[in-house]
Amino acid sequence: MGQIKRREEIPKEYKWNIEKIYKDVEAWKEDFEKLKIEAPKLSEYTGKLSDGKVLLECLQKQEEVSRLLGKLMIFAHMKNDEDTANPDFQVLKDRIYEYSAEVESIEAFFIPEILSLKDGSIKKFIEDVKELNVYKFLLYKILKRKPHTLSAEQEKLIASVSDCLNAPEKIYNMLLNADMTFPNIKDENGKDVELTDVNYLEFIKSKDRRVREEAFKALFNTYKKYKNTLSASLTSNIKNFVFMSKTRKYENSMECSLKPNDIPIDVYNNTVDAVNNNLKSLHRYIRIKKKLLGLREMHMYDLYVSIIDIAKDHIEFNDAVKIVKRALTPLGKEYIDIFSEGINEGWIDIYPNKNKIGGAYSTGDYDTMPYVLLNYNYSLTDVSTLAHEMGHSIHSYYSRKNQPYIYSNYSLFCAEVASTTNESLLMRYLINNENDKNKKLYLINQELEQIRTTVFRQVMFAEFEKITHEKVESGIPLTGDDLCSIWRKLNEKYFGEDMIVDKEIDMEWSRIPHFYWDFYVYQYATGYAAAHSFANAILKDGEKAVEAYKGFLKSGSSDYPINVLRKAGVDMTTPKPLEDTIKRFDELLDMLETYMND
Repeated sequence: MGQIKRREEIPKEYKWNIEKIYKDVEAWKEDFEKLKIEAPKLSEYTGKLSDGKVLLECLQKQEEVSRLLGKLMIFAHMKNDEDTANPDFQVLKDRIYEYSAEVESIEAFFIPEILSLKDGSIKKFIEDVKELNVYKFLLYKILKRKPHTLSAEQEKLIASVSDCLNAPEKIYNMLLNADMTFPNIKDENGKDVELTDVNYLEFIKSKDRRVREEAFKALFNTYKKYKNTLSASLTSNIKNFVFMSKTRKYENSMECSLKPNDIPIDVYNNTVDAVNNNLKSLHRYIRIKKKLLGLREMHMYDLYVSIIDIAKDHIEFNDAVKIVKRALTPLGKEYIDIFSEGINEGWIDIYPNKNKIGGAYSTGDYDTMPYVLLNYNYSLTDVSTLAHEMGHSIHSYYSRKNQPYIYSNYSLFCAEVASTTNESLLMRYLINNENDKNKKLYLINQELEQIRTTVFRQVMFAEFEKITHEKVESGIPLTGDDLCSIWRKLNEKYFGEDMIVDKEIDMEWSRIPHFYWDFYVYQYATGYAAAHSFANAILKDGEKAVEAYKGFLKSGSSDYPINVLRKAGVDMTTPKPLEDTIKRFDELLDMLETYMND
């Protein structure tokens, strides 16, 4: 039986260098005690922000506290994610996350007090205290929130219950990562293997249809056992967000999510509409794939399998690094040098271990390295994930090096652009440099899958969010059966008549952690479209486009995201980036049909 290694069995060189943050838990505890001394000092500024110099002092103290809190939180969540079943790390994470809610409560006076100042006060402060000029965009952004900000007492109350409001996501994560277990299945060789959320991604791509069907049914039937708990968790999260949007006097929850970053609601709705208007392209893909696979019936568990038989990938991590660096060469020496620094300096936690959180992500804060968590499993998909997550981390690297702390975190709307630009450059490199017909066909299918999963699939997710939030806002209760029904209808619409929508897929909504980050997933599609535009420009225009792109990477949140992208040459208020992406999808389908007719 295939067994996953324990954390202590993984060699040090394959783990992230978390000691760069704190050498041990004792050092973390020392800083935590320091935080508990410094954070309450923020309350001393209450009622005193009508003086420009005091406002500056308060902002500087906020930064000091926030940077310390950020380090503590990053370390705690990274340690917890290394081993989600370790109670000591759970306690560590709980302690700092609970205290972060207390810090929010202490700081709750700030925004209401800024908004209570007489009109023109901020402008005069900035003129009189030159050090405040760096905070200009931040302060004027706060002033735009005036219609949606509560009294100081109400803001303090909301901040004090933030940990409670985050409970649904916490419960969900504990259920999936610490408590839920899956049955054993037989792999291609008939060997018993423990199914996990991580290795499922490989089984569902198996050329052996029995394996992928068995994995598919085992996974989703396990989720189905927890349908009531999972539906209660998700609907509670939606209700919390709807409550917050009403409390803050937004027209609806979508506006609450988008308006603070000046993202027009039309951008969201137009993204859903644009994909719905082009579902014929996805239906065509399903039809072509069904024919190439030689299937009488196309099932949901056939969706991820490659259309061509090639030797199973086994790419050692060091080789993956070389491939990605070659693919990213158009981004220039400076970018490649930063990439190499990340590999050599311990940014990455590479391999899975028992109770390690699944998936992959980039993390870190202003005073830490931009870390990457992987669960590397030697496939081409894992190579792509490396490129993707390092795109996030190098974006963070540039932002933190070129922006002050207050603007160093890029917006959610821009969050997937750099990562997906890397993926796009990688895939084009692989396709263009492959001479073997079968491998080239395989890679074409891989890029089609990138677009299917990052554009079509994420927009389906976005439509699910839109439907569920609107129903809750209308007072319509949602049960587990309701969520399954909504999910089934969307799958039937998106995949068309050539797809058998298996009953097990009805539970797939429960496997998507991003649904706990309200109205986040549509940004994968808009991000991919922006990335596609950047990759096109970089390959076509060379150094000029690279410099514009690096300008985007360096911008952080120093301006609204639509403006940050527009300055770099990508206008997301127009449908062109998304339309161009679907055009690329159609071009790849043409290539497939050419192979079919050879």
